[in-house]
Amino acid sequence: MSITRAASIDDLRRLGKKRVPRFAFDFVDGGAEDEVNLAKNRSAFQAIELTPRYLVDVSEPVTETVLFGTSYAVPFGMAPVGFLNMAWPGADLMIARLAAEKRMPHVISTASSTPLEEIAEAAGGHAWFQLYVSGDEAMIGGLLARAEAAGCDVLLVTVDIPQPGKRDRDIRNRLQIPFRPTPGMIADLVAHPRWALGTLRAGAPQFGNFSLDRSGGAPPSLAEIQQRMIAPDFDWNGLKRLRDQWKGKLLVKGILHSQDALMAAEAGCDGIVVSNHGGRQADFAPASIAVLPQIANALAGRIPILLDGGIRRGADIVRAKALGASFVLAGRAFAYGAAAGGDAGVRHAFGLLETELRRTLGQIGRPDFNAVDGSVLAINDRQKPDMRLPAAGA
Repeated sequence: MSITRAASIDDLRRLGKKRVPRFAFDFVDGGAEDEVNLAKNRSAFQAIELTPRYLVDVSEPVTETVLFGTSYAVPFGMAPVGFLNMAWPGADLMIARLAAEKRMPHVISTASSTPLEEIAEAAGGHAWFQLYVSGDEAMIGGLLARAEAAGCDVLLVTVDIPQPGKRDRDIRNRLQIPFRPTPGMIADLVAHPRWALGTLRAGAPQFGNFSLDRSGGAPPSLAEIQQRMIAPDFDWNGLKRLRDQWKGKLLVKGILHSQDALMAAEAGCDGIVVSNHGGRQADFAPASIAVLPQIANALAGRIPILLDGGIRRGADIVRAKALGASFVLAGRAFAYGAAAGGDAGVRHAFGLLETELRRTLGQIGRPDFNAVDGSVLAINDRQKPDMRLPAAGA
């Protein structure tokens, strides 16, 4: 199957799986432990039905969305994905250039493969920055100063890793940074020459925003690297200090409980991201979309809500809006595009989401995405009982 014949994000995933070495694909594709949470992110979306409505002029659907004073062409953006160049050499900058062209936000990860300054420049004013809070205050201060100087005016503070996640696929693949290829990896690289040669030219994927102590001993595992990047004692007081330190908009990423959402608003945060880290942290957690209605009801519009985790279709973006999110972030969708076809694959992933979003708006008789609310949901006996839906207009 060629890129042009890929009819869905899942098609791009299948193409990418063939083009990328197994250890690299597993890093992008995998979740925590048994990957139950990873699967729930998709099944929970698929359980939400929308009601088609017709005889409405939907010839020019509006997807323009204003968020934090900036107008974006679409209500979705690139979620932060660490080590993204594992999906395909140069993926960080491919997606950043797309963000500049299509007017969508690109959230740069602390663990990006490329220095944040290069990504921000390529994103042309549409770059946000995601922060992992470590115990190294000098490192945090340096990252924030660099992000501000690079023009990132929105900061996402990820709080859902008080302990590093356990990703069984990476353990089985013996993935370490810097790479120390095993015989199995070498055979895998030989079987995927385009990825291998592209990576050889671009340089092995590494962390672009900080350096690791490589003096002596075996390279650290990804779990060990995660442990270095987080502060288990980071709490609400620490978040308030960050709020005072950062001049731009600040969002808390990793909210799954309505009380935490309210506390984030009380702490002066400008928004939250309802997220279970793409199913990569706690395998026992709920799907992001499943807890969105309760959180939206609790916040009652006090601050904007974004959502990530499981976005694969344009209809998913509409479902999230109907349940209370103003905007969504997609990570794997674009990573699969990069794996499937490099720059062309990234653009195809964007085109699929945008086209399906417009088609969904037409089918439900809502020509303006911003007018989507809970009234577009089909309420029936199959609706999950823990989804308390916002009233129309909420």
